[in-house]
Amino acid sequence: MSDAGYGGRGNKDASIVNPRGGSTLSPAHETSGETTPATDNAFLAGRNMSGGYGKGPDILHDCTIAVNPGEIAVIVGPNGAGKSTAMKAIFGMLDLRQGSVVLDGTDISALSPQDRVGAGMGFVPQTSNIFPSMSVEENLEMGAFIRRDDIRRTMEQVYDLFPILRDKRRQMAGELSGGQRQQVAVGRALMTEPKVLMLDEPTAGVSPIVMDELFDRIIEVARTGIPILMVEQNARQALEIADRGYVLVQGANAHTGTGKDLLADAEVRRSFLGG
Repeated sequence: MSDAGYGGRGNKDASIVNPRGGSTLSPAHETSGETTPATDNAFLAGRNMSGGYGKGPDILHDCTIAVNPGEIAVIVGPNGAGKSTAMKAIFGMLDLRQGSVVLDGTDISALSPQDRVGAGMGFVPQTSNIFPSMSVEENLEMGAFIRRDDIRRTMEQVYDLFPILRDKRRQMAGELSGGQRQQVAVGRALMTEPKVLMLDEPTAGVSPIVMDELFDRIIEVARTGIPILMVEQNARQALEIADRGYVLVQGANAHTGTGKDLLADAEVRRSFLGG
């Protein structure tokens, strides 16, 4: 994918490598206004997902989300649209009553969240995503709990991506600013050497300046080939860096397309972006 897809943003020098490699599958064809995107060749796809929590009613209704290597896919929509629920469904945190989740050609619908991490998913939840009483470096070490190889090279790459974490590596993570804690959370997920990185509201509660910095770091990760799937409340800013955008309404796909196309769609702008 060309750098034009990111609006020219971010450092073009890759600072995180993806040693597991990734698929070279081409993106599914999508245009603004589509509601059910094609996912036959997608690297990560939650297909036709319906389900909810426990014995409660369905929150997702035939929802489909997909992302390919090197792409940033963003899920946006109004409050209560099922954005985070879709992310959690893909990660295995609720049972699907219909649909499937496929990663790198393998159906992982039956795997637990822990096993999905082992299969290559890196997940950063919106809250409770760090260990506040541990140091920054201890948090990163905890991120590598599934690995049995030398993690020092990956840790150095995380520090290159987030230089402030190197400076504060001995400091308790709970003492950091909100933006710095989010960097720790993303860095901890990267320590697993994921095939795909999933971020639930990574810029929640941070200033606009910090949001832009986080988006630039996310772009850098995507440039290395790691697919990024992200839920965001800051819809306009997120779509500006998105290769794919999914607008959900009441747990269903309402609009699907490139970030650029969705930003140019009059109905999307009027209904979800404030005109």
